[in-house]
Formats: sequence, C-alpha cells, structure tokens
Amino acid sequence: MAAVSIRNVRKSFGSTPVLHGVSVEITDGEFVVLVGPSGCGKSTLLRMLAGLENISGGEIAIGERVVNDVPPKDRDIAMVFQNYALYPHMTVFRNMAFSLKLAGAPADVMKGEVSGASRILGLDQLLERFPRQLSGGQRQRVAMGRAIVRHPQVFLFDEPLSNLDAKLRVAMRSEIKDLHQRLNVTTVYVTHDQIEAMTMADKIVVMHQGRIEQIGAPLELYDRPANLFVAGFIGSPAMNMVPGRIEGGAFVDAGGTRWPLPKDAAASEGAEVVYGIRPEHLVLDPAGMPAVVHVVEPTGSETQVMLKIGGATVMGAFRERISAKRGDRLPVSPDIGLVHLFDRASGRRL
Repeated sequence: MAAVSIRNVRKSFGSTPVLHGVSVEITDGEFVVLVGPSGCGKSTLLRMLAGLENISGGEIAIGERVVNDVPPKDRDIAMVFQNYALYPHMTVFRNMAFSLKLAGAPADVMKGEVSGASRILGLDQLLERFPRQLSGGQRQRVAMGRAIVRHPQVFLFDEPLSNLDAKLRVAMRSEIKDLHQRLNVTTVYVTHDQIEAMTMADKIVVMHQGRIEQIGAPLELYDRPANLFVAGFIGSPAMNMVPGRIEGGAFVDAGGTRWPLPKDAAASEGAEVVYGIRPEHLVLDPAGMPAVVHVVEPTGSETQVMLKIGGATVMGAFRERISAKRGDRLPVSPDIGLVHLFDRASGRRL
C-alpha cells in the first residue's frame, strides 16, 4: 500500500491542453473518486497515473517514488477497466492467474492466490467457466480478482460499472466499497455518476474542463459546495439555482418574488447573486411562497414536484404523499438554514 501524490500535473494532446495543473494528495489506504462530466479529464488523469499516457508537466509519485518515466508494469498498480478486458479463450481461473503466470509464479502460488481472491469475490464455483458463460457482474468480479491477486500498492478503477444495469450497479457499488474496507488498499476510482461518488468515496475530487473545482469528503461537498458547478453537480435531484439580487434584506428573483435570506447572509444590498436551495430543503408551508404545480413525479420514498415560484421554476422533493395536479397551488418555504448564496459573476459561494 502507498500514498499517491499528483503535483501540478498538466497534459496536452498536441496544442490542445486537457489538464491544467492538477494537484491531489491521496493518503495510504484512502478511497478517492475522480468525478465530473464527460471530457473533464478524469480518465486521462487516471491513465497518466497508470502510465498509459505521458505527462506533459508536473509529477506523479506513488509512495516515495516519482513514476513519471516508470513503465506501467513497474508501478505496482492494478487497473480495472470499463470493458473488463478479459481473455475470451481463457477460463476464469486462467484470467485471474494470468499476471502471476507472466511473473513466473509457481503453480501452487497461483492456485493459492486465485483461491483466496475467488473466495472474497464469490467466484469459487465459476473458476472453470469462460467469460461468455458469465453475467456482467460476474465478469466485473473476475476483472477485480485479476487485480487483487497482484497485491498492488494502488487500485485504479476506470468507470467499472457503466456497462451494468441499474440494479446491478447498486449491488456492485456496495461490493467494491466492502472490498476496499477489507483490503485497505489505496484506491482511485473514476466515474461520471455523482451517486457512485457520494456513496463510495472517502474523498471526492470534482473536475471540470481539466481543472479541479473542489476536493473534500462527500457530505462536505454536499453541504458546502465551493461554487455553482459543484452545487449543480453534487446532489440528485440537482440543487435549484435562482438568479436575482439582494433588495431590502431579502432575495428578489426575476419575477419580483421575495425569498427569505439567512441572518448571516454574506451579500450586500443590490448584489447580483444566485439563490441555491436543494429540492429536499423546500418544505410545505401554508404561510410560504405561493407555488404553482407543473409536474408531479411520485417515486415511492418521496414525491418530486416541479413548481413555478414567481419568475423561477424549481424542483421540490417531499416525503409527504402529495395528490396535487398541474395548476394546483402548493405554498412552500425554503429551510432558511440550508440556503446557499453564490456570486452571480464568478459563481463562487458567498
């Protein structure tokens, strides 16, 4: 096991820069998730850590060793890919033992390592099957087992669940987290799914257009997003963001509706701001702001309602079973202690 240091790393493809001085410190045994939309540079950064992409600037260290010029096979890492990358003509046992065979390990060592990994992953009964005889989840376990037998210093996961159906994604999410807690190996995991990031990570790195927007624990990012991008990306349904200005101690949206402000609101009179409130932090309140129902989406555990409040369209998520229909009035109030204000020009949190 080892810590990982990514220091001012840059990457360009020809004259096109894709990473702009990225720095991340990953402690020994930590589970770190790189998250962001497609094209933000997260997979490129992971491939640079694996040695599959050259570094244009900066340095990457695994443990005490800078690995910029170290070949992938000598970095003591194991990578699990999105497409599993299993050999179709090999059995599960031979797929899992392949790296050990290349390293010249004796047959009894290969058998012991594969047996241990297969017990952890529930593959004991599948060792003589071929990949075509396995489900998507079983193939992903085989790919993970192939990584485990190497006893690497660092595990790298590149969107490993994106090819699975929704139910299996949830199950595999828990399995990967449980595996990390048992093995306690430093893990770097790439995904565009913020739910995966929130539920699995010890630390999340939010990336956008080749830059890091914020680094922190999942609930830290949820409770105190650094800017509008993080606020909109972390959380499902996404945070409501209403543009407007501060007037007379209240927030006034484009339609003239006055929204309450926290007492310690860090915005001066006349400031152009964005008012952020998460859907689950809107509450039904007979004395609240008048809202008109547009769409009602019952999910079972909650009811999501698209509402028109003054000049803004917002989403509310309520635990109550709501029988409202389009056009009904449903007065709501924001939980004043959970309101976020952002500078409209810079997007930074106030």
